[in-house]
Amino acid sequence: MGFDFQGRVALVTGGTTGIGLAIAEQLAASGATVLINSENAAACDAVATRLGGVALPCDLSDSVALDAFAGTAWRACGRVDHLFLNAGITGRLQAREAGYEEEVARIFAVNLHHVRRLCDLILPRMAEAGGGSAVLTASLSALRGNRNIGVYSLTKAAIVQLARDMAVRWGPEGVRVNAVAPGLIATGWEQAVLATPEKAERRMQMTPLRRIGQPGEVADAALFLASDKAAFITGQTLAVDGGTSITDGN
Repeated sequence: MGFDFQGRVALVTGGTTGIGLAIAEQLAASGATVLINSENAAACDAVATRLGGVALPCDLSDSVALDAFAGTAWRACGRVDHLFLNAGITGRLQAREAGYEEEVARIFAVNLHHVRRLCDLILPRMAEAGGGSAVLTASLSALRGNRNIGVYSLTKAAIVQLARDMAVRWGPEGVRVNAVAPGLIATGWEQAVLATPEKAERRMQMTPLRRIGQPGEVADAALFLASDKAAFITGQTLAVDGGTSITDGN
């Protein structure tokens, strides 16, 4: 049996590509009214039109715009029942390169601060309205050490803790908060990881299921955590990684 979000309102940040788009598509197919966010207004309009949702473009790294965005999102349909805080960036610069600290600030703003701030602004209203749920997108990198994506993984590790803290804070008022931690997913970023046959073979050896995941598989997990089927689950992080986080590489 599929998920039933009939009559519900769901906000998806980063909802025009990759995992966010898959979440938005599955929500719409399950009966939800979907509020679609990205910084690209044209992309928001296109996805919202196709899914019968509402376009809510916003640059989530802009703290002033973010505060106004929370109010706009709530007013769009008079409520928000489910939050899917998915928007994120990996960053491109390495330490000692010009502009590195500015890039670090941007990664924190998009990956962590937008999630924390929207939780602070929307979860209290959700609680007043009778409850709801939030699903935060973390990463496999939040669950283990990483050599080359330290700032990104640091923000994602904070997301895991934020899900626990918010679950403790808002659980007594009927709001559940969980996270998903995707592994290597076919969103475009995997191309660098699998750039050569040798890299691809090594990466597959690290994954018991011996393949990369699909955005829809992460969306399945996210919708489960948001749905009534997970009514007694909160503060948890579900790894959607083909087993990469638990293997010894054999």
